[in-house]
Amino acid sequence: MGLRVTFELDENDLKHFRLIMRQARTTAARIAPEDIVAAAEDLLARIGPEGAPAFVTERLQKRRLLIDMLSDIEWRLPQREADRVLCALAYFAEPEDLIPDHIPGLGLLDDAIMIELICRELKHEIEAYQDFCDYRDRLKTQGDGSSANREGWLNARREELQARMRRRRGRGRRLLG
Repeated sequence: MGLRVTFELDENDLKHFRLIMRQARTTAARIAPEDIVAAAEDLLARIGPEGAPAFVTERLQKRRLLIDMLSDIEWRLPQREADRVLCALAYFAEPEDLIPDHIPGLGLLDDAIMIELICRELKHEIEAYQDFCDYRDRLKTQGDGSSANREGWLNARREELQARMRRRRGRGRRLLG
């Protein structure tokens, strides 16, 4: 039997996480993009699928999605959006965070909270990327075999989804400032 624990972050709590995110953005400016991605990858590898509580593992999968979004050649995330994702991942490039990761059960709680906030901030980017991946998977199963057609369809779908992503983000409210 599991135990459900819920809590609400009030405006002061979010203010604190916004401050941490601003610091991470400063870090992102000093660190090479590939090092930021490597640090995010490293934590995923260190923890492994059985190395964290389920609530953390669920969020780590979202971090995997952010990394994939950056490295997916066919998605070709524009630089402005790639910078947003890199800034979000920069928090995980810092060796010291709010709760040291080695503390069993709780060490990854701050990481899980930050991932949740980041995913809310990048909601439209994530939705567009997931829609693109779904479309690409459908093309694999029903395509006509022509790589030229496939590339053209992917390009058109990518442009459409990235335009939608920008429109929706422009209407949204930013959580992390």
